[in-house]
Amino acid sequence: MAKAAAAANPGVKSGVRIVVAGDRGTGKSSLIVTAISDTFPSSVPPVLPPTRMPDDFYPDRVPITIIDTSSKAEDAGKVAEELKRADAVVLTYACDRPETLDRLSTFWLPELRQLEVKVPVIVVGCKLDLRDENQQVSLEQVMSPIMQQFREIETCIECSAFKHIQAFFVPFYPSMPFFIMIPQWGVPILLQVFSLIMMDSSGLKFYGWWGSGIDNPISDFGFPFLQIPEVFYYAQKAVLHPTGPLFDQESQTLKPRCVRALKRIFILCDLDRDGALSDAELNEFQVKCFNAPLQPSEIVGVKKVVEEKLPGGGVNDRGVNERGLTLTGFLFLHALFIEKGRLETTWTVLRKFGYNNDIKLADEIIPSFKRAPDQSAELTSEAVEYLRNIYELFDSDNDNNLRPAELEDIFSTAPESPWEEPPYKDAAEKTALSGLSVNAFLSEWALMTLLDPSRAVENLIYIGYPGDAAAAVRLTRRRRLDRKKQQSDRNVFHCFVFGPKKSGKSALVNSFIGRPFYDNYAPTTEESYAVHVVDLPGGIKKTLVLREIPEDGVKKLLLNKESLAPCDIAVFVYDSSDQSSWKRATELLVEVASHGEDTGYEVPCLIVAAKDDLNSFPMAIQESTRVSQDMGIEAPVPISSKMGDTNNVFRRIVTAAEHPHLSIPETEAGRSRKQYNRLVNRSLMFVSENELILWSRGGHCWASSLPSLCCKKELVWLKNEDSPINEMQVTHGPIQFVIVIRIHSHSMYSVPVVN
Repeated sequence: MAKAAAAANPGVKSGVRIVVAGDRGTGKSSLIVTAISDTFPSSVPPVLPPTRMPDDFYPDRVPITIIDTSSKAEDAGKVAEELKRADAVVLTYACDRPETLDRLSTFWLPELRQLEVKVPVIVVGCKLDLRDENQQVSLEQVMSPIMQQFREIETCIECSAFKHIQAFFVPFYPSMPFFIMIPQWGVPILLQVFSLIMMDSSGLKFYGWWGSGIDNPISDFGFPFLQIPEVFYYAQKAVLHPTGPLFDQESQTLKPRCVRALKRIFILCDLDRDGALSDAELNEFQVKCFNAPLQPSEIVGVKKVVEEKLPGGGVNDRGVNERGLTLTGFLFLHALFIEKGRLETTWTVLRKFGYNNDIKLADEIIPSFKRAPDQSAELTSEAVEYLRNIYELFDSDNDNNLRPAELEDIFSTAPESPWEEPPYKDAAEKTALSGLSVNAFLSEWALMTLLDPSRAVENLIYIGYPGDAAAAVRLTRRRRLDRKKQQSDRNVFHCFVFGPKKSGKSALVNSFIGRPFYDNYAPTTEESYAVHVVDLPGGIKKTLVLREIPEDGVKKLLLNKESLAPCDIAVFVYDSSDQSSWKRATELLVEVASHGEDTGYEVPCLIVAAKDDLNSFPMAIQESTRVSQDMGIEAPVPISSKMGDTNNVFRRIVTAAEHPHLSIPETEAGRSRKQYNRLVNRSLMFVSENELILWSRGGHCWASSLPSLCCKKELVWLKNEDSPINEMQVTHGPIQFVIVIRIHSHSMYSVPVVN
């Protein structure tokens, strides 16, 4: 049952683990036994074994496991481990022993923080029947200071397992902190305070706003709602329907993520997009979330309450207009639910629309993309067209400048704007008014899809993408296949920018997205990204992503075998006036090229001679020509970021990336390795009436026989006279003649053999 509930609502936990802790003699074990058996035990063991409550004990039908703990000092380590595994913690004190109450704030609550136990806490005062009648105090008066200091406390309860009486203090009601003594059949008082008009997750309808009530809450709930079990009900409720993600107790308002999620839900339910939920839309929402329709009189009652509370003098602050319930009214209702303690109502709505406890779409809803290391992810043309339409919709004055407020409005239904933090923050070109052009807007989406396609799809869902979100992303062909086909069909190219300190690589990246040039040097300490659209001949547009790699980060980058797999092209920048900068740039080029040769992820490379406005170092032309020719790549591209002369370098980068079989540097070691493999793979051996073919496998050279097409009397090996043959083995047989030669270096050998 619990698994089925979790499958239907991705954000719901499949089980709740409640750990009960407190000082010796505070009633921990008696509380647990009484809650399970409805009988006060005459004696209990020092520590109970783990106790599981029936799945249907509470309305949410989520199983609860209760863990009792020892109060012995020698068991403190075990207690700490149990607390770390808890979904909720019940801390007990004895009402007849004030020192145990003091220990909550001096030991137990600080201990939870020290252990980094960040779960709801229910404080329970046991043995209420033993408190001295002359020392009666208000629970609110006692607990308010503690709860102000320790916000993790959700609820405070004082009870008597022996007498079955209970007192509550629930802290999060802004208008009236709720405190009431509840006798054995006093539950109707509690539920009437909580009464609302919606259907909750248990199927119980509340009408309390206009006088209707609940005659028998026990039978209506469908389970024995006893006083002591309520302790663990509130603990379970704090886990399944937590207050923290929804409501800010300091400001007494809904938290921003909650508002954003409810706004998205409102827009999804506003089928005619008129800015209000009509009676039919409100009823459809009710059926979707609570599996029961609202009667016409109930809808009238809802709108009446909202109208009375939010009459509104302006267009945007009215709770109800002539078309129905507005977003303002919808948010007001949920704030009221939370204010009155009906958090499960709001959580049921959120989970029906796929939200988890962080008020983000659950992982099960977000598609994942399995791709090879050298595959990229791009948005499909349909997704790009949708984003263009979104841009036009929110660019209200059609000036091709999406202002920050307009961008925030686009993402107002997402948990937060995804571009407020690196690597997306400031990665695209800004307009003079600090906005985004349509190209910059689409470039940011391209960057997010390239780096994290699942996050891109998640945000597409948040902003209302109508199609299949998983189909909004396409995986490109592998880069090694692009090299074989000698062309790339990608629309987004990923360029790694390398270079020594003070080479001008940051200036190059900044010029790409229109940032001004600064003479003051600021060393690059972290990777950064820049993304923009590059115009090619014929009206073709490609998106280029520049990833600047700090010099100190190259070694760490190349520790990963697949680090160059995402790279379409690498650029190496050096200061053309500084010979040491040139030398270091060529060293980086060799390091990167060697890594590509060793791992199979070879990439095209370009060299950029920055600071062309300065005089070149002596022999610069000769040095650059020699390196370019030796490694088989183009000559360096001179640029001056200071003078604004980029020499079409970004177009050259894209053009080189489009032809991935060209501009791949070849190191001396790589050249020797290729020559070795080429010679081995092309060698043929003919012996007597059998044809032997030599190939390389596992670091050895092998020769095997095939039926001869011709007869030869000579076997010739390729020659390297400087090294001897380590081992030669010749095997004769009636049908085949096999020669095995093991070679422990990259050399080939020549040995004349006469048959």
